[in-house]
Amino acid sequence: MHFPETMLVAQADRRACRDLLRTGSKTFFAASHLLPRRVREPAIALYAFCRLADDAVDLHDGRLATLARLRDRLDRAYRGQPLPLAADRAFADTVAHHAIPRALPEALLEGLEWDAREKRYETLSDLHAYAARVAGSVGAMMAVIMGVGNHDAIARACDLGAAMQLTNIARDVGEDARNGRIYLPLSWLREVGIDPGVWLAAPHFSPAIGRLVQRLLSEADALYRASEAGIAQLPLTCRPGIRAARLLYAEIGAAIGRLGYDSATQRAFVPKRRKAELMLKALVSPSHVGDRPPALAEARFLIDAIETTSLRATTPRANMGEQVVWVMELFDRIERRRQVQGL
Repeated sequence: MHFPETMLVAQADRRACRDLLRTGSKTFFAASHLLPRRVREPAIALYAFCRLADDAVDLHDGRLATLARLRDRLDRAYRGQPLPLAADRAFADTVAHHAIPRALPEALLEGLEWDAREKRYETLSDLHAYAARVAGSVGAMMAVIMGVGNHDAIARACDLGAAMQLTNIARDVGEDARNGRIYLPLSWLREVGIDPGVWLAAPHFSPAIGRLVQRLLSEADALYRASEAGIAQLPLTCRPGIRAARLLYAEIGAAIGRLGYDSATQRAFVPKRRKAELMLKALVSPSHVGDRPPALAEARFLIDAIETTSLRATTPRANMGEQVVWVMELFDRIERRRQVQGL
């Protein structure tokens, strides 16, 4: 059978994205196996683009210039003219097919700009604002891909993304410090008698640092619990994959706890056997819907972006009768085009 060249390119792009995440985002890659293919493929394209963007800022000199190039790549993707890169082509196809509001990936790039400028965060609210941009935005984009549009479900998707980012920060306290970065709220450090600048100059573990890591993981756990209500609102076929991601990331926090909350001199990891157990649990265990706290104030702009886009998309066809007419007109246009082309 002969396949069009564009189809072969798309297949190759998807393989390249999978290969990237297989080594660069192992936790998400593992969880993605439990997602239905219609969601897994665009989700992998989304994560590949986001991962490459994050790596570009982290690994290259001239970070602000790198961000300018990333914004150009984003603009090209939304114009349907991506750079000839596998991740960019796959991402452009995903945002077009699923009508992902541009404000969401733009929020991600804003968070990466904060990284490039080595911004520090005085309060937990400030840190939530950062987490909403670099991870809550990804959760919101995943909600769009899965076809979820109600306010509470989107809020819970942002909660899950933010929780994962807080877990990452808790895990990487020492590594970040050795790279000149600090994400723990500065006010927290001062509360326990630690001068942020002095500690950053010679990062080390202490019981006080351990208590702050534990405190940050407690904040993440609260968001993980809140996210369960959102998982319960997903399509049935999507729930195991997202629940697996929630369980796998939360287990990183548990692994940090087993190290005595020392992530300044050690790096926690989850053994493969434990990952397999959690993925099985995600398959067989239902989500436990608890309280539905208000959406994170710092993530509300992401929810608004989706709801505004959805409103614009649905307003012209506000009732069922108008929807039927629109579908009939669409099929009529398709049929006339086929006749003109002699098909």
